[in-house]
Amino acid sequence: MTDLELYERVRQKDKEALEILYDRYERILYAFVLQLTKDRDLAEEAMQEVFIKLWRGGGVYDESKGKFRSWLFTMSRHVAIDLIRKRKPDLQLDESYAEAIPSESPSVETEVEWQEERAQIETAMATLPTEQQQVVRLMYFQGLSQQKIADACGIPLGTVKGRIRLALRQLRKQLSHEFIGKEVEQ
Repeated sequence: MTDLELYERVRQKDKEALEILYDRYERILYAFVLQLTKDRDLAEEAMQEVFIKLWRGGGVYDESKGKFRSWLFTMSRHVAIDLIRKRKPDLQLDESYAEAIPSESPSVETEVEWQEERAQIETAMATLPTEQQQVVRLMYFQGLSQQKIADACGIPLGTVKGRIRLALRQLRKQLSHEFIGKEVEQ
């Protein structure tokens, strides 16, 4: 069952759906909130508040604005910041991390989506033959030119070009299937 289907069931007061969402996100959200609050009690309280808010309909997810997972992380972040302010009013938040992210920094939603996409890319890369992985990593992750890759690996330039072309074709096929599958799932 997708997150969106579970969310819709939670809105209809389905306790089982809430339990499934809790089980699905409990660990990663707790780790995220703990990193933000640096306090286990606050992190646990924030988790409880997030799922109570979800149950009571305090936050409304809008599918057109992004993924459910990103929305849940954003709501968790806001709840944690509110709890920090209530519990420790004299405590100065680390504004650089918690709230005042410069406009050129990615949002929480963007960061979560980037982490998901990165994992999908790494999974797709792992399916490539070792020789193709090597040239793709050298070119796209280390910024070497095709000629420098050929020199470093001791292979002809045409072989480098062929490996990159084959690797990119395979990655494109796998990732387009992966992303289409994710969109259908949500």
